Amino acid sequence: MNFIKEKTRDFYLLDTKVENIFLSEYMPGADGVFVKVYLYALSYAEHGLEMSTEAMARQLSVSEQKIMDAWDYWEKMGVVRKRYLTEGGEQDFAVEFINLKELLYGKHKGPAKGVPEKPEKDNVFGNKAVKEMFTFIEQTLGRALSSSELTRILSWLSDYGATPEVVRFAVKYSVDRNKTSLNYIETVVSGWAREGLRTTDQVNEKLQEEDERYYRYKRVLRALGFTRNATEAEKNMMDIWFGEMGYTMERVLEACTKTAGISSPNFNYVNKVLENWRNDAEKKGVDVNKKIIVTQAVLNQYYDFLREKAEKEAEARKQEIYAKLPRIRELDDEIRSTSSQLSKALIMGNAEEEGRRIRAAMDTLSAERAVLLTENNYEMDYTDIKYACEKCKDTGITDLGERCSCIKQRTEEAEVWVKKKSLEK
Repeated sequence: MNFIKEKTRDFYLLDTKVENIFLSEYMPGADGVFVKVYLYALSYAEHGLEMSTEAMARQLSVSEQKIMDAWDYWEKMGVVRKRYLTEGGEQDFAVEFINLKELLYGKHKGPAKGVPEKPEKDNVFGNKAVKEMFTFIEQTLGRALSSSELTRILSWLSDYGATPEVVRFAVKYSVDRNKTSLNYIETVVSGWAREGLRTTDQVNEKLQEEDERYYRYKRVLRALGFTRNATEAEKNMMDIWFGEMGYTMERVLEACTKTAGISSPNFNYVNKVLENWRNDAEKKGVDVNKKIIVTQAVLNQYYDFLREKAEKEAEARKQEIYAKLPRIRELDDEIRSTSSQLSKALIMGNAEEEGRRIRAAMDTLSAERAVLLTENNYEMDYTDIKYACEKCKDTGITDLGERCSCIKQRTEEAEVWVKKKSLEK
């Protein structure tokens, strides 16, 4: 038994199939006139009928140019394809309506036999790489992509100029960081595309560079005592240090140590130090990373500086005490006088009893001095000379005539001391 359906011969009684993908994904963002042109022409294409641009313009009450603009737009969106009937005939073309389901799932029909097609620059649709890209994305995300997601991902290729290779890499990169939203992945894709990264090798090179920068940021922050991430302003500042100024990490960390003496370490302070070093290096015509070699003569000068500084500070403390506690001055004079008597007694070979008497007198004076200082909230050795190294008294040589263990630290300090002196000149 055969079944036959009567064919409707009146065009206006026929039906036109419009894919839901077009209605939900393409129509909302399109110009209203462009939508009218698409649907009106689709109804004719559905039943194999023809209509000229001039006739369509009259029927829709729009200009012929508007219709041509519509076809340019829909071709750009990938829902139609212009089939050029003659070589070089820019206005002589047929409009082919693309099956959007096939478009989204990577199927592609080439031009009809004998009908030339205008070359396209980067036709991503139906491309094997695109199909493989979608398969990879679904496998990586562990789910099937919706039609809207497929369309959105395709737009990355056309809108950003991204390659399927880079999109695949961006998906894996994001998922490895537990980021599976398309918003995040699109941000990664668009960022790489803006930087002109079109291969995984280029992306890997860029990521390596960013990893190095990230290490620099974290290392400098740690040197300054911060556990937070760097702000954009701080990142820009550090990029200038390592890029424009040409500093090495060693030199930047050295500059960070200069904040040890301030209450609130900050980037502006370090930046000022580095700027001063650069200006000084430019004046001398040397590299900013060149360190000053500390010779023995320079080290000796630094030891002399430390001793003089310690002695001046002790004298200043002593004068402070004399002003507040005059009795301390009297006791110091008496202690010196008694000490002189003890020296004479030893030289003259006086009796042991005389020596004990003088020592007892000195102990009494010293005890009174100590009590007086502590009662007024001063340490007993407040007026003593406080050397940086008590073992060698800031000479670099111990009482046994050996090189002191403080030399390494004093050498590092001497380098900074010389630089500071040169900046002050």
